[in-house]
Amino acid sequence: MGDFHQNGVVTTLHNLGQRPIVEMEEELSRFKSSRPMGLVLPSLFSELEGPALSHIVDELTEVPYLSEIVIGLDRANLNQYYHAIEYFSRLPQHHRILWNDGPRLRAIDSQLKELGLAPSHEGKGRNVWYCYGYVLASGRADAVALHDCDILTYDRSLLARLIYPVANPNFSYAFCKGYYARVAGNRISGRVVRLLVTPLIRTLQQVCGESEYLNYMDSFRYPLAGEFSMRASVINDLRIPSDWGLEIGVLSEMKRNYATNRLCQVDIANNYDHKHQDLSIDDKTKGLSRMSMDIAKAFFRKLATNGEVFSPEVFRTIKASYYRIALDFIDSYQNDAIINGLNYDRHTEEASVEMFASNIMEAGEHFLERPMDKPFIPSWNRVISAIPDILEQLKTAVEEDQAEYTPTK
Repeated sequence: MGDFHQNGVVTTLHNLGQRPIVEMEEELSRFKSSRPMGLVLPSLFSELEGPALSHIVDELTEVPYLSEIVIGLDRANLNQYYHAIEYFSRLPQHHRILWNDGPRLRAIDSQLKELGLAPSHEGKGRNVWYCYGYVLASGRADAVALHDCDILTYDRSLLARLIYPVANPNFSYAFCKGYYARVAGNRISGRVVRLLVTPLIRTLQQVCGESEYLNYMDSFRYPLAGEFSMRASVINDLRIPSDWGLEIGVLSEMKRNYATNRLCQVDIANNYDHKHQDLSIDDKTKGLSRMSMDIAKAFFRKLATNGEVFSPEVFRTIKASYYRIALDFIDSYQNDAIINGLNYDRHTEEASVEMFASNIMEAGEHFLERPMDKPFIPSWNRVISAIPDILEQLKTAVEEDQAEYTPTK
């Protein structure tokens, strides 16, 4: 059972009573007549071959309230797209697969590139952006949830709790962030949140001073969770980051576009485990090393837009302050692990902090060298302004792929 403490400026919806999933799904089924619901699944083809996604699909077949499931499929050739069609065919809900590497969607991407409106990087951000475009085009959902496809401990109560705050017509929330405890394999997980994000936020509060934005970000219990939900109307003006700063960027966008009383976070799982990224100390283009760089840059860019002035001296101060604060957190987490009988590898934790401190400095240098970088994909409102029929083009491309490649029975 979670605690009931409300900390920070964002409402926290706890899991206080282990409400039966059947009861919650019955209520969501009543909501769907006035607020239809959809789910976005951004997926690599490799995840269709992994241990998690098949179980996720099995669980989703039992969900009664979804009007639509949109699957974004990345890194798939034609034979793999055929396999994906068969793989997801057991879903009873209306569902569509965006074959992002197929010729039709690539043609749309090329059209957007000519106008400087296409996502600049391959990856989850691009996948999610096109899926959200299809959600707008189909018009089947007024409330939309998104979760990853590598959740090893998935059950359908996660989705119900995630979408409930934006699906309940008596609630006023436009956006909901999922959170959960990260304990797996008898150890505390979630290193990037524990040892980078939270210590960096506290460091920036100390070096740059208190700010509404930093207090807001510090309110989220697991800001890097890949699970969130929103009203479909939020999508139109949402700028999605194209790099590993996706989750931080989306939270920053919600702060820019909405009052905090329209935002919340919800406890969605007692036990959560997924695919773990390598630390990648020797390769800054991969794993947690690249992720930490992109996250640090996302914070620096946002603070700069709020008027913060950075310099090499400021970044050196941030690095030194972060390192001290992060080491203090390691003491806290070690004690937390000990009292709960969990394993704790202090050497690896400190090595992570050393890498993150170095990457924070490098991210600062990159920010100063390239202040005009455009990390965000344009909002769909801007794209529609440039190409008024783009959503219809996107929907037609997906439907034509579906019609051409689905086997006849």
